[in-house]
Amino acid sequence: MANKNLNAAKRAKKDEFYTQLADIERELQHYWPHFRGKTVLCNCDDPYESNFFKYFALLFNRLGLKKLICTCYNGSPVQGNELPILFKWEDDEPKKIAYKVEITEVKDLNGDGAVDLSDVRYLLQNDRNVISTLETGDFRSPECIALLGEADVVVTNPPFSLFREYIAQLVEYGKKFIIVGHQNAITYKEVFPLIKENKVWLGYGFKGAAAHFFSPYEDVATAGDHRDNMIRVSGVNWFTNLEIPKRNEELDLVCRYSPEAYPKYDNYDAIEVGKTADIPYDYKGIMGVPITFLDKYCPSQFEIVWQASGNTRASAPKDVLRDVGYVIHPDDRGGCGIVKGKRIYSRILIRNRHA
Repeated sequence: MANKNLNAAKRAKKDEFYTQLADIERELQHYWPHFRGKTVLCNCDDPYESNFFKYFALLFNRLGLKKLICTCYNGSPVQGNELPILFKWEDDEPKKIAYKVEITEVKDLNGDGAVDLSDVRYLLQNDRNVISTLETGDFRSPECIALLGEADVVVTNPPFSLFREYIAQLVEYGKKFIIVGHQNAITYKEVFPLIKENKVWLGYGFKGAAAHFFSPYEDVATAGDHRDNMIRVSGVNWFTNLEIPKRNEELDLVCRYSPEAYPKYDNYDAIEVGKTADIPYDYKGIMGVPITFLDKYCPSQFEIVWQASGNTRASAPKDVLRDVGYVIHPDDRGGCGIVKGKRIYSRILIRNRHA
């Protein structure tokens, strides 16, 4: 139900899902060395509501940040929920317009021995940092692209419906990033080549490959799939191009190949491997594995050849199609693997470098 609602939200462009602080803390603890002396941009985050803003503001000094920039877009549905509480402005409730916050210094100015959001509020109110409005706050706008130019690392949860455009922009401008996306994005023709070429990979991930996000849309976060005004979404990942130890951890393979256990595809010169744990250690040819394999992918152990999915026939270069022995099958829908006439869900086609 949650993913059905998520797809409906994407079609309606209702994909403002806010990440829990605990999930951010759990993932970003592995990237701390990458932040020192850097400018971090959170360009899909209401500065007053986002837990990404809170995380980096509170840990500004421990991380050794140079600058933190947070922006939100015009009409963000959650704007203003915490603004009066955090900043105690006496004006009327703020209109839903685009804001940006730029933080370059966080000190314990209230003398309580700790740096917290009250210190950030004090700095903003005393012009030690910058708070200002934007025209639209759209990450594709010239003003936000200019902010992107300042950034060293981008960290955020972009709208799932715009994930293709968002990650393409980051790659175009050569930015390092840690962003949230649905695992289905792995198969996008704009995203998969980046994964194959080791320009993008998966981070450490959410517990159980699922997350609860705050959602302001009552018609999306229904009673059946949310808790405390949150929606559960399965199959979400962290996408990054920052080096992490996980990338060099090889899988322990214990299964031995046999034709009976690993049937060949009808339309590929490759074998079907239903579970990552069942990858045979002694097979030299091409294997089709679930897309969840990428959570365990080590580039020194495996080569990604291509994918067997609904857009393979349209997106794969001809030499790749020859390499994987692809032939059109009557039951094929654009490139999904077929085993004994049965269509298989999207697969990653790999070779074991050590076989």
